[in-house]
Amino acid sequence: MSKSTQSLTAVPACRLAIGQQALAELGLDPATWQVLVESIFPAAKTVEGVQLAVRYCQARGLDVMKRPIHIVPMWNRTLGREVETVWPGIAEVQTTAARTGQWAGMDPARFGPEGERTFAGRAKTDDGWQELQITVTFPAWCEVTVYRLVGGVRCPFTETVFWEESYSRMGGGEVPTAMWVKRPRGQLLKCAKAASLRAAFPEETGYTAEEMAGKPIDGELVALTAAVPAPGAPPRLTPAPDIPVVAQIDEATLSQIEGLIVRATKSRAWASAQDYFKGRYQGEVLAYALAELDRAQQETQASAQAA
Repeated sequence: MSKSTQSLTAVPACRLAIGQQALAELGLDPATWQVLVESIFPAAKTVEGVQLAVRYCQARGLDVMKRPIHIVPMWNRTLGREVETVWPGIAEVQTTAARTGQWAGMDPARFGPEGERTFAGRAKTDDGWQELQITVTFPAWCEVTVYRLVGGVRCPFTETVFWEESYSRMGGGEVPTAMWVKRPRGQLLKCAKAASLRAAFPEETGYTAEEMAGKPIDGELVALTAAVPAPGAPPRLTPAPDIPVVAQIDEATLSQIEGLIVRATKSRAWASAQDYFKGRYQGEVLAYALAELDRAQQETQASAQAA
């Protein structure tokens, strides 16, 4: 077996098989990949989702084995189906705030009065489309206060989130997901914590998996992973609205990243482009740039092998 053939060989005995070369570029061995697929992200349905999760953690200096982020299915209104996205969990947001050295604590949550509502409708489940009716008792709202040291002063940042505005829906309908039915207070609390942390540390934190799970993908959200093109089609280097998202990125930054990836593709300067991205960007933007660069490299190498 030639070296090039070996690089495309998939890791055996794994639910989501990945090529040896792609695995090496992530800095992982087959055993670690299998743990990620089977234990850390057992609900993941695509290799690309797990790859982006690993890249995100590497860019943020996080231990992916602690699952600080989540692979979240989101409803795509255009496609009429769910697609996988990657978002940080509430624990990652708290870690980010703590790393600033300015997080000064959090008050106990305050909940509004509880009410009951019956949700009914057609929803996409693992068994296909079904007519469902579920009754849930939930608090009307949750409020959390986060403190940050600003100029040496402990300042409060309070956000209130409402259950009916925050709950996750099953596949395009109005019926709550199983987790929001099982833990109506716990899930709302996570959303309230995330909202308050975002208010206190707007430059550091974004939306979380708990907030985005079950939400539809809207047109203004920028894609952070790209679909594999059809056989014979040219690599698609621009974000597409029907692909999973992590965060919003301005057009100027997207253009810069795309331009460098195009040049790296022409010259095969993958390592140089990676070093440039690591020196220029950080956080979610860096994770996006590295994921796009990795995808372009894999597509180029696969095309060359096929030729």
